[in-house]
Amino acid sequence: MSPAPAVAAPGTVRQRRQATGGASDRSWLADAWRRDDGFLAPPARRRLARRTANALPGVVILLGVAGVIRGAFAPAGGVGRWPLLGIVAATAATCVVRAIRRSTEGHPIRVPEELELGAVLVVWAAALAQLASPGNVEGPLFPLVYLTVAVAVAFLSIGVGLGLVALAGALQVATWWSAGATPGDFPALLARVGFILLFAVLYHAVMWTRLAAARRAEREAVDGRLREVDERAREIRLLSPRAADREGAGETEQVRVRAAAVQVEAAMSGVMEVAEAALRSHTCALFLLSPDGSTLRLRECRSASDHVTRAPIPSGEGVLGTVLSRGAPLRLHGDLRSATCYDDGTRPRALLAAPLLERRGGHVRGVLLADRIEDRPFDEADEKLLLRVAGELLRAVESERILLGLQAQRDEQELFYGAIEVLNRKSKTQEVLDAAIEVVARIVPLDFGAITLHEPEEASQPHRIVKAVASSPDGLRSTELEGRRFAAETGLVASAVRHGASLPGAGERVDRLRIFDEGTRLQGLGAVRVFPLQSGEHVLGTLVAGSRLVNAFDGDAARRLEVIAMQVADALLRARLLEQTERLASTDGLTGLSNHRTFQARIDDQLRLARRYGQQMSVVICDVDRFKSVNDTHGHPVGDLVLRGLARVLSSEARETDLVARYGGEEFAIVMPETDGAGAQVIAERIRTRLQGTCFPTGAGQLQVTLSLGIATFPEDGTEKARLIEVADRCLYQAKRSGRNRSIRARDLSAGRTPC
Repeated sequence: MSPAPAVAAPGTVRQRRQATGGASDRSWLADAWRRDDGFLAPPARRRLARRTANALPGVVILLGVAGVIRGAFAPAGGVGRWPLLGIVAATAATCVVRAIRRSTEGHPIRVPEELELGAVLVVWAAALAQLASPGNVEGPLFPLVYLTVAVAVAFLSIGVGLGLVALAGALQVATWWSAGATPGDFPALLARVGFILLFAVLYHAVMWTRLAAARRAEREAVDGRLREVDERAREIRLLSPRAADREGAGETEQVRVRAAAVQVEAAMSGVMEVAEAALRSHTCALFLLSPDGSTLRLRECRSASDHVTRAPIPSGEGVLGTVLSRGAPLRLHGDLRSATCYDDGTRPRALLAAPLLERRGGHVRGVLLADRIEDRPFDEADEKLLLRVAGELLRAVESERILLGLQAQRDEQELFYGAIEVLNRKSKTQEVLDAAIEVVARIVPLDFGAITLHEPEEASQPHRIVKAVASSPDGLRSTELEGRRFAAETGLVASAVRHGASLPGAGERVDRLRIFDEGTRLQGLGAVRVFPLQSGEHVLGTLVAGSRLVNAFDGDAARRLEVIAMQVADALLRARLLEQTERLASTDGLTGLSNHRTFQARIDDQLRLARRYGQQMSVVICDVDRFKSVNDTHGHPVGDLVLRGLARVLSSEARETDLVARYGGEEFAIVMPETDGAGAQVIAERIRTRLQGTCFPTGAGQLQVTLSLGIATFPEDGTEKARLIEVADRCLYQAKRSGRNRSIRARDLSAGRTPC
């Protein structure tokens, strides 16, 4: 009987090995390799193989470097040098093939792969050079090292190239050192290392110069093609004169015009091919009239001859000039001596020419010409066909022109509504002023812009320039204009405010206009327009726009700016109302000082800063002495007069960094940042003395009042807001009890002293 087939024991490899009674290592290893689990499962085998393949070039490079340094590839190295050289060569070939494959697949070569490829090539070149090197000298194959390093520097990244230059030089130094480092070989070593560096630098410089020249030639070719396309666009009137002259037309508009010109070129080429085939002509050519109408230039041609003239042809001469002047087709037959369009004197026997005549306006844009060398005249059907071809050419141009117009109109509308949206989002006066000039510059070509406000309370000079932007070198600088006031006598601004209408009208000479006043004439502008900032019945000021272009504010542009001016007026009015509301919410209506709510918020901020930077801060609370008797004796209007006078004294004597607030009733408070108690008392005494010498008029004569003040300082008198206010209030109470008309600090309370 045959033995029963072996059944693999369950469990791990070690367990199966024990279960089989200690089978040979070969049997259990083969069994583990075939199984789908364990440390040699297929995924693990793939990872192991991939890691081994990735590590193999590095190992070969290290072996090659060691072999070169020890001279293993020299003639005295024995037969063992050939297998090692073959391994290095095979690895180099593998790296090159892998780099080529990644490049063809569109994947960039990574820096580690570049280093690996360059290093193995340098080692291979050094090994080959060492094969024919009789000792520690440069052999006949050593130029391979120069060439390899130079190519690596040229085609690999600059960092990798420098590393390979360093590797090649280090190999030479290490080989010299390993061979005994005799001083006599040092000059030759230095020369080899220097030549390696020199070859790398020269090759890189040559390649860089060639690439730079190629890029420059490509850039010049692209620029030339773009100039040609722009010239085509002007010739076929895809650009209106205003759009062509406007400097800020925008990159998007330029790209659209160029794309339209290319589309027209393609349409013209197709139509000309059809015309040539249908008319069976020798030459079918399209001549376009220059923008100034002086010359005709060949733009499309289908001809069996290479001598059709490319030079400009005067528009008033020959058959082409006749067609232009008549605006009608022309057929000729026979000996056409003056009807040639060839620069070699070729004379056709039959010629047919038709004008490119626009339907709207009847403007002639060019001439479409067909001729025949053989004696076969064109007939009426050919003439109709050529007229239809001319019409198709014009329709292609007109369709692109209409499309450009629609796109431009859409862009202008988006800019216009976007400008209104920007203005509606502004809530502060200065933001509105800045945004107004910005949105106007988006809509029209703006070289000068200004906003003036009309302030009737300034009777002598009610107009003030609050914003000015000037880019024209001939005009006044904006810094010279902002803040300037002028009278409401003459000038466009004053007239626009007075009449509520935009000025000037048509036909005005800009250099003679008085925009603001006699001292602020603007020069170097082709057009100026003043728009009133009118909201309802109120004219808040004016928007002044100036441009070098004469027709910058004509037609739709003026209407859009009128709407923008109304939006600016509404935005200014909203900003004023909002600022007034905020001011009323944060200030006291009687005195104009900060109110109690603002005082509470600001003292919290100052305390946070004082704690953060370890600084002192003082709080002063003051009260008018016997203020109730002032109201009872002289009435509340006089009491209000006293409070307003005290507010003026506090504001004038306090510093700009101090916060002065009405605390309540006849009590006022001052927050003094970065101030100790002694400094606060100096200011308090100055305020007290100033108020004591102030007289208030009443029906019973002059009235004088006095002031009592309490002072608390952070952190010596307290670290919290409530504690500081409590201490300052106690000091104020003590000042009242001790005779009034004095200032008391917290230290005076603790020491039991009462200042006089």
